Amino acid sequence: MADVARGSVASDRADGSALIKTAAQRLGFELCGITPATSPSGFQHLERWLDQGLDGSMHYIGGRRAAYEHPHSVLSGVRSLIVVGINYATREPSPIAAGEGRVSRYAWGTRDYHDVIRDKLRELASVLHEKWPGCRTRGVVDTAPLLERDFAQLAGLGWFGKNTLLINKHKGSWLFLAALLTDLELAADEPHHASHCGTCRLCLDACPTDAFVEPYVLDARKCISYLTIELRNQPVPSALRPGMEDWLFGCDICQDVCPWNRRAPRSSCADFQPRDDLHPLDAVELLSLDEESFRARFRQSPLLRPGRSGMLRNAAIVLGNSRNRRFVSALQTALSDADPIVRGAVAWALGQLGGSQAVMALKQRLLQESCQDVCCEIEAAVAGISHANSEG
Repeated sequence: MADVARGSVASDRADGSALIKTAAQRLGFELCGITPATSPSGFQHLERWLDQGLDGSMHYIGGRRAAYEHPHSVLSGVRSLIVVGINYATREPSPIAAGEGRVSRYAWGTRDYHDVIRDKLRELASVLHEKWPGCRTRGVVDTAPLLERDFAQLAGLGWFGKNTLLINKHKGSWLFLAALLTDLELAADEPHHASHCGTCRLCLDACPTDAFVEPYVLDARKCISYLTIELRNQPVPSALRPGMEDWLFGCDICQDVCPWNRRAPRSSCADFQPRDDLHPLDAVELLSLDEESFRARFRQSPLLRPGRSGMLRNAAIVLGNSRNRRFVSALQTALSDADPIVRGAVAWALGQLGGSQAVMALKQRLLQESCQDVCCEIEAAVAGISHANSEG
């Protein structure tokens, strides 16, 4: 009788898991796997990463370090995690002209992906509550202390690429990952143990800022996505600015070169279809936005995250990297911006473009500049132009 009872319980769990996966697919999640709530092996990797200071200014991660050790920090009594993935790749990027900046694919859509996925997780949770009244759930979209990528691997959704992203054989890596935690004990999937990157190192070699310390280890402080999004209210280190190239927000280089993305499908989610005004972006236009117009321009978009200061700083760097002197006038105007972070980046950009107009603008600004950091940027820019002229 005990064996029969155990068999019945196992069958019920399997049926429940199948119901959940069917519902997840109906809601638009291309991937769905289930894993028991456990301490992820990646927690030790996270601790080493934090101890090496590779998180940069993202101190919120280290501030809740212990919470990542087990998902019960997110939901007390959790027994299972339903891990889902949804594809966000749509069309290929448009060609970029001088003065335009690239935006990472994940931010092209008409709604912020956090809002889209939270809505879907709520609907998935309602399926659980209808089937198992009284159960407890909590949806997570990369804001809680949960190592989603590790649990995705445990749920059988894919393996870790050398660029640290989760890769699925059929979907590639253009994936948003999320999880629904529950106190239900569900039938679990087999973890994905194999890695399919082999000797390939295209992602590592393609990074223009050398952000990968070694395979599977990212130095966030050098990552273009970190520099353009997470590094807020600070200047970008001058040595890393050229490597940002024409990236305004985020970076897709290590995914663009990945062979597993060559045949990745295109997303059918309406909310992820590109807004024509989000990619590419006109860097000169960005420099003209005040706080109110900036917020209106990027309302309901992830591009709000770096704030006006960060986005205009990035725009100035893009113009500097263009080495096109037709942008000197726009930068000269922005040299009077109220934000010293913006002024510093503009001064650097003028130094990259060079020419007598840039030198005159920089020297005039130096006479009235009150921020010492910006003064240093201006002096370095003028000295750089002078050096280039002497060598020329």
